[in-house]
Amino acid sequence: MAFDKSTLQILANYCVAAAESMAYTLVRTAHSTFVKETEDFSCALVSLDGKAFASPKTLGATWYIGLDYGPVLSMIDHYKPGDVAMTNDAYSGHVATHSPDMVMWKPVFYRGEIICFVGGHIHNTDVGGAVPASLSRTLTEIQQEGIRIPPTKIVNEGVLDQRLVDIMSANVRAPEQNIGDMHAQLAMLANGEKRVLEMIEHFGAEAFSQGIDALLDYAELQAKSILQTIPDGEYFFAEYADEDSVNGKPMRVALTLKINGDSAIMDYTGSDPQLLSSLNMPTGGMTRHALALVGFHYVLYSLNPDILLNAGLDRVVECVLPEGTVMNAVQPAAVGMRSLTCKLTHVLTFGAFSQAVPDRLPACAACGLAILNVKTIDSSGRTVIASIGPVGGGAGGMPFGDGEEGSGANVAFLRNTPVEINEAEVPIRINRYCLVPDSGGAGKYRGGLGLMMEFQIFSPGTTVTARNRDRTHFASWGVLGGQSGANAIFTRNPQQEDTEVLGNTDVVTCNAGDVIRLVGAGGGGYGSPFERDPESVMHDVKCGYVSLENAKQRYGVVINDGEIDLERTQLLREQLAPSLTTEHFSFGPYREHFELRWTQARYDVLTDILSRTPIVWRFFVKHKLFDAMESLEKQGTLPAGSQIIGTLFDSLRQKYPELQSVALPEISHA
Repeated sequence: MAFDKSTLQILANYCVAAAESMAYTLVRTAHSTFVKETEDFSCALVSLDGKAFASPKTLGATWYIGLDYGPVLSMIDHYKPGDVAMTNDAYSGHVATHSPDMVMWKPVFYRGEIICFVGGHIHNTDVGGAVPASLSRTLTEIQQEGIRIPPTKIVNEGVLDQRLVDIMSANVRAPEQNIGDMHAQLAMLANGEKRVLEMIEHFGAEAFSQGIDALLDYAELQAKSILQTIPDGEYFFAEYADEDSVNGKPMRVALTLKINGDSAIMDYTGSDPQLLSSLNMPTGGMTRHALALVGFHYVLYSLNPDILLNAGLDRVVECVLPEGTVMNAVQPAAVGMRSLTCKLTHVLTFGAFSQAVPDRLPACAACGLAILNVKTIDSSGRTVIASIGPVGGGAGGMPFGDGEEGSGANVAFLRNTPVEINEAEVPIRINRYCLVPDSGGAGKYRGGLGLMMEFQIFSPGTTVTARNRDRTHFASWGVLGGQSGANAIFTRNPQQEDTEVLGNTDVVTCNAGDVIRLVGAGGGGYGSPFERDPESVMHDVKCGYVSLENAKQRYGVVINDGEIDLERTQLLREQLAPSLTTEHFSFGPYREHFELRWTQARYDVLTDILSRTPIVWRFFVKHKLFDAMESLEKQGTLPAGSQIIGTLFDSLRQKYPELQSVALPEISHA
């Protein structure tokens, strides 16, 4: 059957509606707050070779449209009607991306033949392991991150495998919650199967099968059309997390984006080595792995909101993911906090594309979103473990308007949990939940404000986990004169004598009466803040978004007695204008100082050295070289140029015989 555009759009709408129906079933029947409120889940209609051809647009996580089920589909020997398979093992087919993500899929049979699959994942609040909620950057190997289930059937011809359920229940901290979410997930798949069969009855089996290919082909065509509007060339960008481990060194991800007509290459060479922490990405080196392409999807959707969100978009791009790096870790590397690294790759991708089409893309989003979980004891002695929601910041300023406050851009799919729900389900008291004044980067279009959540603990021995803590040091960058956003802050007992600054700590043991406060970062600004309409600045002041002091210092707007002094504003802006950066990006002082020491040339040498070094040694070597560079800088004896990296590595080779077989790279004297 040949599909014209109208008929194809009708089929696409049917398929998206089916995926939305799956998502609605899951939200309405799930037990955990993280699924039913935060909505960290995915649903998809999946082709016979494992490609998602439809997913929800209004519910659930938007990361997973490119998730390739193909490798795990083939790991099940034989499918029968009523079967459901599952896995949460990040290294089995590289479909599950960390242990809490339970991926399930179900074959849809029609007259004895599999027409397609329905699938999806949920993020379980806890799957056992070393820490409550299973995730922390302190973990160093995947075995610490909870129970792992290789691809296997959880339902055989309609019969639940109770033995497998019992094994899972014995290994998690809140089994009733996990079992409830599992049944919700099974209901979601049953609903998806029903919706697909309805479409087959409407369109016919042959037409529906042909329509799957047509939908993927059309998304590919749309992606090609977008890339053709972007100037050909190579665009390099780097992004950093504050720490690669507990109290560690900055973690770098790097991208060389190559645009050639209607195709693209995303080369992640230059990213940090595989880490001795849980920030690693389990991509298996797949050239179109979903985690490496989320930012690419966001860029395409930003440039054309009418595109079909399916795996066909990925046909136009290939990724280079060097093995043994943070972008392609090998077993037994921990991967639980891959979401922090994945978020970095989002803004990394934004930064690369921003250089190509700055007039069409925003400044950097807040990025350092923390997901808070609490494990505590209620008044009856019952253990409670639950997510109390994400705390992050706003979107970056856009070419045509301010960034969204408190959420937006690459984290907009994570819904906040209402205070009433949190206090009803978890024995805590939320003191404050609000936007943070002056946190958005100044610009013609202001960056979105960060969020603040403050709550009090009532039970001793309570554990708070703040997954993905970041942006304490590195800031969200502004573009084209826009300024960087404010940093995140994490404290215990703020404004008290025993105040403790927690930095990027992500597991905190609390006492009764402790108060935890988490402040999210702000988004970067777009364009010169001195081009912002003074009336918009006044509006921000009235709303409490910008203080009077910063209205004057950052925007050059003078406000006296509630009125704008236009004459003094013009004079002040003229005086302050020379202080504005003329660079494309405004990174903030921390990154600017860091890159004086770790220049691109030095990172190139470091990357070359680490690529020659056995994987097990790479993290160690990186840290030793960073320590040596910091020592030389403190002594005032750090020489110019990149040769120093080779010199310092040669010293390591002499000290550690196991490294003597690693050849030194050829280093330019430049």
